[in-house]
Amino acid sequence: MNLKVLGSSSKGNCYLIEAGEKDKLILDAGVNFKDVQKELNFNFDGVKGVLVTHEHLDHLKYAPSFALYGINVYASKGTLEKLSLTGHRFKIIKALEQFSIDNFTILPFDTQHDAAEPLGFLIQYKPTGEKLLYATDTYYIKYKFNKLNYLLIECNYNKEIAKENSKNGVINKTRHSRLLESHFSLENVVKFLLSNDLSYAKNIILCHLSDTNSNQDIMKSTVYKNTGVPTTIAQPGLNMELKLYPF
Repeated sequence: MNLKVLGSSSKGNCYLIEAGEKDKLILDAGVNFKDVQKELNFNFDGVKGVLVTHEHLDHLKYAPSFALYGINVYASKGTLEKLSLTGHRFKIIKALEQFSIDNFTILPFDTQHDAAEPLGFLIQYKPTGEKLLYATDTYYIKYKFNKLNYLLIECNYNKEIAKENSKNGVINKTRHSRLLESHFSLENVVKFLLSNDLSYAKNIILCHLSDTNSNQDIMKSTVYKNTGVPTTIAQPGLNMELKLYPF
């Protein structure tokens, strides 16, 4: 598989998973649809579906555009109802009910965010076996996963930086409180990672970093120091091969 980052911030989130020309998945639909069209060379052949984590517009805004192009959009009932998205292209999925989209096996799981039924996704590409965990906009994940190969996971803020920004008025108290109750801090990301089986992990890709409450170098070095797994920042334009072999 291959991962392309089209957007990874509060301005818009969208990731493209490619396994050759025939098997492609879109993760979240918050980046301008025209930019996605350009990335795909205006060719949507092989795009099997769009997985949406929750209803906030930096993740869902352009989902209707995909539906109009004949691509199925998969999200929780709460997510679709929140924005009144209906039609045969919008498919309701449920946490912990595994399903398949052609060669992709997907297990949605519930996350913790100020949204209606937010989800994360464990994705496996059946022909080659790679497992990718995608989780964003959550302050906690209660599940543990085995034999993960790649993790695309939110690392939104550093508690000390956010605390200092709140103290100095860079962010207000309301925004600071929302951070604590809706997004993954560096400290909690490390705790989550260490509670999981990383013995098969090849890369941890940190996404959705805050513009004001994070530091890329600190995030990357801290995660690597604690896990020993190569760590990457999900910046727009990143193109990363996700493969099991060669080791």
